[in-house]
Amino acid sequence: MQTVLGANGQIAVELTRELHRSHTHDIRLVSRRPQQVHDTDELVAADLTDAEATSRAVAGSEIAYLTVGLPLDSQLWEEQFPTMMRNVIDACLEHDTRLVYFDNTYMYPGSTAPQTESTPFAPGGRKGRVRAEMTSMLLREMDAGRIEAVIGRAPEFYGPGKTTSYTNTLVLDRIKTGKRPLVPVDADAVRSLIWTPDASRALALIGNTPDAYGRTWHLPADPDRLTYRQLIAVASEVTGRPIPFTVLPVAAFRLGSFVSKPLREMSELLPRYRGDNVFDSSAFAQRFPDFAVTTYADGIAQVVKSAGVVYEVDPSVGRVGQAVRA
Repeated sequence: MQTVLGANGQIAVELTRELHRSHTHDIRLVSRRPQQVHDTDELVAADLTDAEATSRAVAGSEIAYLTVGLPLDSQLWEEQFPTMMRNVIDACLEHDTRLVYFDNTYMYPGSTAPQTESTPFAPGGRKGRVRAEMTSMLLREMDAGRIEAVIGRAPEFYGPGKTTSYTNTLVLDRIKTGKRPLVPVDADAVRSLIWTPDASRALALIGNTPDAYGRTWHLPADPDRLTYRQLIAVASEVTGRPIPFTVLPVAAFRLGSFVSKPLREMSELLPRYRGDNVFDSSAFAQRFPDFAVTTYADGIAQVVKSAGVVYEVDPSVGRVGQAVRA
């Protein structure tokens, strides 16, 4: 039995598909309101902030994947995420279950230095401190030899379906619906983005590779990184239309934060958009050389084409007009 804790999210759904496709049909999906991805999936409703419910959800599992997500709300993260991690670790210890933790980079410093698995934690805000606390909690158990676990860490997402990230929300989703993309802070800073299906495939792979345990892996992203300007140029080639964009400076986010909680919650992440963001996943590429990473060109094309829109552009005003279904 392989169990996905925090089912229903985009990463969890794609992870479930990959587990079913390549590793096992004996899959349990756990969340407050889990939904089947395959007819054979076992559903368990559980609140991971409840220790007893978490234990019941993990019982009988060979491997548990912690992919749970919460809305971008610092107070909610502080109240729930560390408790969830403690409960999941304890449940895995109780039931002799291996743990695969899907992590992010919020605890890394918001600098232009390349990020590797050995980059020290230096969170710049409340959400980053929560993620550092969660990961450190698990690393202590791993270092003590109490739990067999592996950490898969990913940079910002982009991808199909219900993928949520600033790149999807502000740029790609707006392009595919015929709206003007909004670039955060700097159009010419290099971005490291991971295609969500790649992240899920890689997570399933390390979870089912015994010698991958006991360490952190940067999950695979296309090393030929693009700036937002280049990303939008690729989308323009796909659509066959020029796509003008607007850069939102830091001042715009600060002003918006007074009236918008999502913008306020994003403020601690803005330093990551001021300069190049270089997430190094070369260790994964060396260990798993046959893993096919989706190129940015292919990923962008899949997202932009998914809406089936044709863009009506008026070059004289440099704005994207109304999109119509193809």
